[in-house]
This record gives sequence, structure tokens and C-alpha cells, in this order.
Amino acid sequence: MTAPFDPAADDDLTAFAGRQLPEIEIYRRDLCGFCAAAERLLDSKNLPIKTIDIWKETDRKAEMVQRAGGRTSVPQIFINGRHLGGCDDLFDAERSGQLDRLLNA
Repeated sequence: MTAPFDPAADDDLTAFAGRQLPEIEIYRRDLCGFCAAAERLLDSKNLPIKTIDIWKETDRKAEMVQRAGGRTSVPQIFINGRHLGGCDDLFDAERSGQLDRLLNA
């Protein structure tokens, strides 16, 4: 589970001065190693993350599938409403530098 966001403890937010923070959403479920890995990477960016647990909010799974173009696996990650993909897509975006570009857009 994602730790509570504490903007007072975050020095990295200075990069967003005068701009709106990116909206990061991750559809996830408990006991999912890929979800945990994706959350750790996103947490390392020191930005607020909205997590949606599709096991606890079962009606949200259909929403996820619709938003993710038919993908049914978790995690499914969205940045500013744009579908990034799953865990592999997230790590690929991190390696290529695309993730930081999306977060700073």
C-alpha cells in the first residue's frame, strides 16, 4: 500500500513550482508482486499516487478494463489520465526517460 503523501517532507516538489502536480493512478490488488514493484518505483518519484484496489472495490475492475483498452491484468497505470500500461511498461518508460517526461509535462 502506498504511504501517505507528505509534501512538507519532499524536496523534489520544487521541480513542480508553479505547475500542477501530475495525477498518478494505479489500479492494483493485494498480494501482487508486480503491483508492489510498480508502487515502489512510483513512490521513489515522491509524488502523490492514487491507488485503486480492484479486490476491495470490485466495481472498479470494469472501469480499469475499459480505460486500459481491454487489459485485465494489474497493475494498470495512468498518468494525467493517459494510460501508460502495466509494470513492464512502467519500467520501460523509466529506463528510457519517458516516465520523467510524462511526470514533468
